[in-house]
Amino acid sequence: MIDLHTHTIFSDGELIPAELVRRAEVAGYKALCMTDHADESTMYYTLENILRFVKKHGHFFDINVMAGVELTHVPPALIEGMVQDARKAGAQVVLVHGETPVEPVAPGTNLAAIEAGVDVLAHPGLITDEEVKLAVEKGVALEITTRGGHSYTNGHVAALARKHGAKLVVNNDAHAPCDLISSDLRKTIALGAGLTVEEYRQTGSNAWEIVQRCMK
Repeated sequence: MIDLHTHTIFSDGELIPAELVRRAEVAGYKALCMTDHADESTMYYTLENILRFVKKHGHFFDINVMAGVELTHVPPALIEGMVQDARKAGAQVVLVHGETPVEPVAPGTNLAAIEAGVDVLAHPGLITDEEVKLAVEKGVALEITTRGGHSYTNGHVAALARKHGAKLVVNNDAHAPCDLISSDLRKTIALGAGLTVEEYRQTGSNAWEIVQRCMK
């Protein structure tokens, strides 16, 4: 199992990085990226601390540990610049908090994130055909999420990804220990979204490609 979307006490998560990573390790995860919510006011502080943890503590765990960020409720016009700044600041994985149906994310966020070439567009809600086509061109992975609420449109995301050949990844969007769900439940949620068993397996390969890119 690989999770590219998790949160610590540096945003709205319940756990410090060490406990989050240890719990993921015990639960059987092979790679985990901490991607706390951030905007201009918090991104540099959060990344500095998570990167310090990854560099000094990461190799003590039997799991690949990465530092990332989830740009959240950032005005669409500012997303491209913030994605570039996040990478310069050391973010190994950059997510954007997509247009989920359960939060008032600004219209145009999905498109701006894809145009900016983020690694993963998180819970993109009712993403359009045109946006998915662009995600294919840009190599942006779309998220199937196990998190309640955000998961309401998983079936829509899965169907358009299949239609246009977009890459999918499955993430927990973990905020608490109970969010680090089992491999069986992850698979059930993915299949419930309409993925075939082979498509579900491919989500793991897609996530591993991102991990390998980070580890270089």
